[in-house]
Amino acid sequence: MADSTHPLLSLADSGESEDTPPLVKHLPSLDSIIESVIGNFGLPQFLQAVLVSIAWAFDAQQTFISVFTDAHPTWHCTQLGDESCNSASNICNLPTNSWAWDLPADTSILSEWNLECAASFVPGLPASSFFTGCLVGGLVLATLADSSLGRKNMLLLSCLMMSLSSLLTVIFSTNIWIYSALKFLCGFFRSAISTCALVLSTELVGKRWRGQVGVVGFFCFALGFLSLPAMAYMNRGSSWRSLYLWSSIPGIFYSILVHLFVRESPRWLFVNGREEEAVATLKSIASTHHDSSNWNFSGMCFEQETCNANLYSTVKILVAKKWALRRLSAVMVIAFGVGLVYYGMPLGLGNMAFNLYLGVTFNALSELPSALFTFFFIGKLERKNSIIVFTTHSGVCSIMCVLKGKMWTRLQIGLELVSFFSASTVVNILLLYTVELFPTCVRNSATSMTREALVLGGVFGPMLVSVGRKDGLASFGVFGLAIGCCGMFAACLPETRGGTL
Repeated sequence: MADSTHPLLSLADSGESEDTPPLVKHLPSLDSIIESVIGNFGLPQFLQAVLVSIAWAFDAQQTFISVFTDAHPTWHCTQLGDESCNSASNICNLPTNSWAWDLPADTSILSEWNLECAASFVPGLPASSFFTGCLVGGLVLATLADSSLGRKNMLLLSCLMMSLSSLLTVIFSTNIWIYSALKFLCGFFRSAISTCALVLSTELVGKRWRGQVGVVGFFCFALGFLSLPAMAYMNRGSSWRSLYLWSSIPGIFYSILVHLFVRESPRWLFVNGREEEAVATLKSIASTHHDSSNWNFSGMCFEQETCNANLYSTVKILVAKKWALRRLSAVMVIAFGVGLVYYGMPLGLGNMAFNLYLGVTFNALSELPSALFTFFFIGKLERKNSIIVFTTHSGVCSIMCVLKGKMWTRLQIGLELVSFFSASTVVNILLLYTVELFPTCVRNSATSMTREALVLGGVFGPMLVSVGRKDGLASFGVFGLAIGCCGMFAACLPETRGGTL
């Protein structure tokens, strides 16, 4: 990061301006000291980063699983010659014996619990409950990874509890209300996974590989998203509960691997005064050609970062300084607009005249070129300008999805994919940008609050999609305006490309 983080880490009054933190010129940063001792990016760091980043795959599965489990199933008329029943009919106005579902009723929650004629907000309630749980969980769990638990333990707890909550959904969901409550619980614990995985993986390597390692998590998220339509297609005709079963059990086994093999962030250990553990971690991840036998940090002088043990002290620190609050406010506004499109677009695929399995597959596949683009160009991209360009592009394509006519209907899925690709790229860049904007002591909390804003967009997305079944302007039109306007707030942020953490 170009600016020093020292003023952010102390609440004491000083003669320096709060608007722009002054440079500390004399002492090397903790980041540079750690980078000098672990050496070049080696196999131990790579394996740690990959193992940590796999958590993103389970995050993606639980985030988008409602696209299939809560889908509106297709139906057909059962009485030949009945002119009142056709594909354009409203089944709520038809006799129950004149139509039937194409697949067994338990393939979707809507058909199993007879929700086809429920109020428009009811079909979107489980997905909104999930994102509301993410929102509440982010507020409650955000600072635990910075304060008492650390990155590794927070990742372990979140992934394990999310998977167990998903498994409970299979066992106890007997109606829409219990199902929504369990989705809330699943979202609550899911809220910290991607943030902890991103921060931990980037803190295990030097600044040269920080961006590339962060993108590994985005690849894993894309693979997890891509696995959903494959699992759903293999289970078509089966109960929607089987999809939760397939996605929850692997997550439990992964949590065991995290406990056994993942190392804690050495930066977090140093900041929290656990020097011996930090040195042990550094020795385990250092390049093989580095001699670690005579490492001694006790006599080394470097810029100190200190953490208050108070659980919510990091939030107080973030809002106490004007420059920190300005940065946090800007990235959260951007994240909200991006979240509407990123989480809303896949849920809106059911409103399009296109195969749902193929639509979700194409959306998941668009995550891969987005991650590849970020991987190869993150070292060259200016963060703020990239965010403005991609949010504008996504907004224009989203609004164009509203246009009517035979030609526009054919182009609709293409415009949706371009809009989703652009939003996905902004998510990747924005999360890495947030990591660069804040220091170790509050980095996880700041990134969590950015994710909170993304999730807040996800809370409104399902409701807009439900309303948009009748009027596309209420969904795709709102999505486009929101991401286009919110993206302009990137102009308020400093550029961080090439800086240190």
